[in-house]
Amino acid sequence: MAFLRTGALCLVLIALTACSDEPDNSEAAAPVANEAPASQPQQASQEPLPQILDVFNVGPSVYVRSLAIEADSNRLWVGTSLGVNEIDLESRSLVNTFTRDHGLANEYVFGIGIDPDGYKWFGTNAGGMSSYKDGDWKTYFPLHGLADYWIYAFANDLDGGLWIGTWAGANYLNRETGEFKTYVKELINEWVYGIDVDSKGVVWFGTEGGVSRFDGESWTSWSHKDGLGGENPDALPFSRNTGLGTRSRHDLGVLNNGQATYNPGYIFSILADHEDSIWAGTWGGGVTRYRDGAWTNFMEQDGLAGNIVYAIAQGPDGSYWFGTNKGLSRFDGNNWNNWNVHHGLPSNNVYTIAIEANGDVWLGTLGGVVRLGLKASPG
Repeated sequence: MAFLRTGALCLVLIALTACSDEPDNSEAAAPVANEAPASQPQQASQEPLPQILDVFNVGPSVYVRSLAIEADSNRLWVGTSLGVNEIDLESRSLVNTFTRDHGLANEYVFGIGIDPDGYKWFGTNAGGMSSYKDGDWKTYFPLHGLADYWIYAFANDLDGGLWIGTWAGANYLNRETGEFKTYVKELINEWVYGIDVDSKGVVWFGTEGGVSRFDGESWTSWSHKDGLGGENPDALPFSRNTGLGTRSRHDLGVLNNGQATYNPGYIFSILADHEDSIWAGTWGGGVTRYRDGAWTNFMEQDGLAGNIVYAIAQGPDGSYWFGTNKGLSRFDGNNWNNWNVHHGLPSNNVYTIAIEANGDVWLGTLGGVVRLGLKASPG
C-alpha cells in the first residue's frame, strides 16, 4: 500500500486481504493525487464552502475505515485494511507505520480511540484490541475480559473510562483498575458499530438492530418501528445480513448482485452533537436525528448524498458531515452540499470522517484519504 501525495512521503505496507468487505466496482476511476477536481459542489448559501485540498492515494483495494485526530500532538491516525499510519498534520507527512510486526493486533483496523492520557486504542477485525503510547504496545483478547475479537468503536466516558463496541456486545473498561464489564442483553442488538457519549454522560450505542441508550442506571432502545430510519423509496431488496448468530456468514457488504440493499434499523454510525441531539447513520434509511423525544429522517430526497450512512461528524462551526455510499454530504441545518468521485473523491464510499479544530475535514474512503478545507486567501 502507498500513502501518496505529490511531494509527500511514500509508505509501503505488507498486503493483506480482508474477507469482510466487498469490491467497489460501481465507480469511476480515482483521480491521481492533487489532480484538480472537475467541479465543486453547487453552493447553496453565501458562506465559504470547503474544497478538496489534498488526496492521498493508498491503493485501489485498500479500505480506510477509521480516522482520529490527536490535538495535543497534532497528529492524524489512519486505520486501514493494511495497518495504521501516523501523520503529522502540520506537514501532512508520514511519521510512522504500524503493522503486526510493530505490535498491532491485526492489520485490519476498524476503530481508533484516543483517551485523555494519550493512549491510542485500535480495534481490529478478528484480532482483538491494541493500545499504544510512546512505543509501548499492549494487546487485549477475550481472555483479558474483552467481549470479542471484532472491535468497531470507542468512546471516552466522562469518568475516564473507555467504552468499546464489539460484535458481542459493549465493553466498559475501567482504565484505572484494568477491569472490563460487558453489556449484551441490555442492548437492543449485540453487534455494536458506533458509540458516543453526550454532555450529560449518557452513552448511546448504534447496533445492527437499532439504537440503545444507557444513563448509568437504566437502558432504553429504539428500532425502525419507533421511527428510526426512513422508508424505502426505491424499493430496494431488504438485506438480512445481520449475523444471525454466525460469523461465517456475517460480513459488511451492502450490495446484492451489485445492487444496494435496505435494512433501516441497522446503524453504522452515531453522534451526540453539540446540543445533545443524537444522529444515527442507517443502512438504506438515511441519517436519523433524535430530538425532543422523536426521530426525524433525512434521505436522498432531502439532499443527503446516499441513504447508506457510514460516518457522521460535526465541525466546530456546527455543520454536520455524513459519509455515505454515494459520497460526502455537508448539512448546515438548512442547506446541503455533496461531493463524489466527480469532484475528486477516490471513491463514493466514505467510511470515516475526522475534523480538525481549524475546520479541515479528513475523509477515509476505499482507496484514499482526503482533506477538505478553505483555500487560503491570496497574498
